[in-house]
Amino acid sequence: MTDTVIDTDELAERNARFADGGSFAGLKLMPRGSLTVIGCVDPRVDPSDVLGLQLGEAAVIRNVGGRVTPATLRTLEMLSKVVQARTGGPGPRDNHYAVLHHTDCGITDLAAFPELLTDYFDVAAADLDAKAVTDPVAAVRADVGILRQKLRAGVFVSGLVYDVTTGLVDIVVPPERVAA
Repeated sequence: MTDTVIDTDELAERNARFADGGSFAGLKLMPRGSLTVIGCVDPRVDPSDVLGLQLGEAAVIRNVGGRVTPATLRTLEMLSKVVQARTGGPGPRDNHYAVLHHTDCGITDLAAFPELLTDYFDVAAADLDAKAVTDPVAAVRADVGILRQKLRAGVFVSGLVYDVTTGLVDIVVPPERVAA
């Protein structure tokens, strides 16, 4: 099997087909599903495809491992300011933040490079084990715990693990409101 090179001409052709479909017309900046998914950059795990999301239905943040890092928290803070600017308030209380990790994640290979991970998570080496980089279920629980500490009261937070072999998600942490 040879890899296909996707150059800018190919991207422009694909974009023209997308634009012809018009599915973007009338979409608002705010996701109509009040959902934000935090997922991995792995090309096998596009949250929109894996979770059956339509364009405009959710905000999606992707990074290595789909982890809740200091950078992720800063992104969420910036998004909350966009919501405030657009709506005049903090946004709906029924917002749902879903952490989506997956099996066979490349972040597990980074366990051999703790100096990279301590920088990524902005933690001391002694605290790196709590990040559970080799266990997606434990990692989801850890990241959901961080979100529950950092997000405003009333929003929902959940955690899922996608199995790259079966194509199914496991609800590791069911949606629960952040306590006041």
